[in-house]
Amino acid sequence: MGVPGHSKLAEPVRASSKPNVKPLRQKQGPIEQGVKRGLEKLIDTFQQHGLLVECQLEYNTPILPTGNCLLRYLGVMPAYSAADDALITKLVTFYEHLKDSPAPSHQATVLLFDPRNGSLKAVLDGSVITAKRTAAVSAIATKLLMPAFAEVLCILGAGVQAYSHYEILTELFTFKEVRIWNRSKEKAEKFASSVHGPVRVCSSAQEAVVGADVIVTVTMAAEPILSGAWVKPGAHINAIGASRPDWRELDDELMKNCFLFVDSKEAALTESGDVILSGAEIFAELGEVLKGTKPALPEKTTVFKSLGLAVEDAVAAKFVYDAWSAAN
Repeated sequence: MGVPGHSKLAEPVRASSKPNVKPLRQKQGPIEQGVKRGLEKLIDTFQQHGLLVECQLEYNTPILPTGNCLLRYLGVMPAYSAADDALITKLVTFYEHLKDSPAPSHQATVLLFDPRNGSLKAVLDGSVITAKRTAAVSAIATKLLMPAFAEVLCILGAGVQAYSHYEILTELFTFKEVRIWNRSKEKAEKFASSVHGPVRVCSSAQEAVVGADVIVTVTMAAEPILSGAWVKPGAHINAIGASRPDWRELDDELMKNCFLFVDSKEAALTESGDVILSGAEIFAELGEVLKGTKPALPEKTTVFKSLGLAVEDAVAAKFVYDAWSAAN
């Protein structure tokens, strides 16, 4: 997914303290390059302005189950950014599936509008945009918060977000070892066999976590699957799953003994079970670190709790549309 002559993603925030940052590899195809440029634009916007949201709302509508108690939601995420001339609404469904369902748990569509007159300009695959932009923001957090000389990457979960996080983190940083754990060992093995580098499949979450420098949790867990007792002091965790106020991926020990960073304090205090149920104190928003008003603390144990912002979808969708328009 590299872009010829331009690699803003690969520029280390503090080059002297992040020796394992490496240049991006080249990927084939104009669509891949367009998505990459969109992610670079997203990161550039965050680096210049922090997580600036000019207008953002979110609505979640529960879908009544038919004969079972599985959770189902339809989310509506509108956002407007005058700086990027971007007006969008993302429609996203979240369905908790029975074992081995062929359908993904999250599916999304992004509608891009003309801010001047409100007309619909494009309908985009929101699932791809969501996966890519979520991983891109995690990459920003990792660059800022991970320990120097990080060698081991651990991923808990083997779904769509596991793939997107593996892709961008292994492109940006050099890890000596990558580990994965998933409740379904078959899915973990499928992940390991389908990505471009060697991945060690672990039989337990603890086996995967112990000694890891960077940990990514991308699961559908409703109860903690990551224990603070397993986490190496000074490690960095990107917590992506558990996006409901009564769901958790991280236990109290970890949440209360880390420096907690979030994309949005307001969202974290109303939507994140990891934050709400643990009572953990939020140290800073990621945007505050990017603006320089709060320190990154890469020498400490850090958690970045990601819930996602619609403005991320707006910036990414607008850039993908502009790249497509220029090519056509």
